Amino acid sequence: MALLLNILWNIPGLGFIPALMWLAAALVMALTIIGLPWARACLMLAGYSLLPFGNTIVTAEELTGRPTLSNGPLGWLANILWFLLAGIWLCIAHLTLAAAAAVTIIGLPFAWAHLKLAAASLAPVGKRVVPNEVGDAIARSRGQAGLDRTRG
Repeated sequence: MALLLNILWNIPGLGFIPALMWLAAALVMALTIIGLPWARACLMLAGYSLLPFGNTIVTAEELTGRPTLSNGPLGWLANILWFLLAGIWLCIAHLTLAAAAAVTIIGLPFAWAHLKLAAASLAPVGKRVVPNEVGDAIARSRGQAGLDRTRG
């Protein structure tokens, strides 16, 4: 099902256009040496934007199980700068595309994918794209940890 949705996302749904926006953002960020952390995040989200179905976004800390530099104070600073320079514009673009896709019932999955990309565009540093199965396992372990704290 994810393969079919990804094909429909890219061919009639023009999902490759947001991927090109992310690639353009990566190129602009890579031109400056200090923009390399953002360029990496943009490339990751360009790939996610090409194939959003069957994948999900998690934090690097959730994925590795240990704190990372990108999820600490430097990551927060990088995400604030990103938001001010480029994140707000990519978020607005994804929200606009989500509204356009949500006009029809068939477009609702595409609107949902754009909303996930809009949220990711606000703070991409410290995020990783993983298959849905990995994201579900992370969510289950987070739920189990919450249940253990409630019981204990």
